[in-house]
Amino acid sequence: MTSGKRSVEEHEQHVAALLDPLRKKSPLRVPLAHALHRTLAEDIESPLDLPPFRNSQMDGYAVRAGDLASTPTDLPVQGVLAAGDTVAALEPGHALKIMTGAPVPDGADAVVPVEDTRATTPDSDGAGTVTVERSVTPGTYVREAGTDVRKGDLLLPAGTVLAARHIAALAAVGLTSIPVRARPRVAIISTGSELVTAGSELGPGQIFNSNGPALAASASANGADVVTIDHCHDDPEEFVTMLEHAVSVADVVFTSGGVSKGDFEVVKDTLAPRGGQFVSVAMQPGGPQGTAVVDDVPILTFPGNPVSALVSFEVFARPALRAAAGYPPVVCENLPLTEDLTSIPGRRQFLRGRLDENGVTPFRGHGSHLVAGLAAADVLLDIPADTTSLEAGDLVKVRIL
Repeated sequence: MTSGKRSVEEHEQHVAALLDPLRKKSPLRVPLAHALHRTLAEDIESPLDLPPFRNSQMDGYAVRAGDLASTPTDLPVQGVLAAGDTVAALEPGHALKIMTGAPVPDGADAVVPVEDTRATTPDSDGAGTVTVERSVTPGTYVREAGTDVRKGDLLLPAGTVLAARHIAALAAVGLTSIPVRARPRVAIISTGSELVTAGSELGPGQIFNSNGPALAASASANGADVVTIDHCHDDPEEFVTMLEHAVSVADVVFTSGGVSKGDFEVVKDTLAPRGGQFVSVAMQPGGPQGTAVVDDVPILTFPGNPVSALVSFEVFARPALRAAAGYPPVVCENLPLTEDLTSIPGRRQFLRGRLDENGVTPFRGHGSHLVAGLAAADVLLDIPADTTSLEAGDLVKVRIL
């Protein structure tokens, strides 16, 4: 089926309802090595104290602070303790040469940095004498067990999107796998007989396919796993074959092209008889939009012009993917314009622009084919459908790309 016109808000609500099941997928466990940019599904409590034992913060000498009542003081060196070594205890009236990270032995309560000492040449066992030139108080340069985190304390809360620093904390407490939110599996089909894959030679009337790589990159950047990327000619049988494969492996399918009012609208011609909805959304770029459900898998059909396809993804698909993956919402801000602009009445405009210290500057030229112009933008200016002009200094809503 097809239907008529929609506002952007109406289509946003329609798509959000269609993709809402993506948020309800069951969590899974993944190896820590594969956890970067995943979202924790549960609170993680530390299974141990960190550090797990008292250790030295400096290269120097482990001592009893009470043995340094006056300085300089000469102390016999009991031996050398490297990171990973252990020793039963520090003998009274002795020092123990110690490396950063090595366990501080029983009996020692401070570490004197090596630069505050003078040592004789040690023998093969590390024995010798050290002159300590300044006194220390108990606890100096000693890292106590659990001063970073205690066993049972919250290490990372559910909802954390894991960056390298989080991986470090999880590895430090010995975790090898963690529970994470399931990522939506996305299949992408770009359509158009004029498209060829980069690396091929362009023939007359042909262009390189940018929609497939762009939509795949957009989906991945927003928390999805892209499971297949296909290109279909304007051939209904070929499209049906690709679509059947896509819905067998994906949770959601994105298509580009074939949804307007031309003679070779392969997506629209295939999906409309299957209950698909194809509408004109009051926006620019990206007016022709469609949705369908095949084998319980939602399908979003975007226009074929590259800018229209990416703007459509930003407005309709990106929020749902981020919600499903547990990512923070899309950032929108109200910022001042640096120059005047005019807008087409009756259509919500998504204009490319760039931020600087003065606000946001709209780009001149907003054709749906201007991919290089989109690449230079870092925001979309969101101009309401009933706004026809804005002046420099007026606040405008922007979506951070």
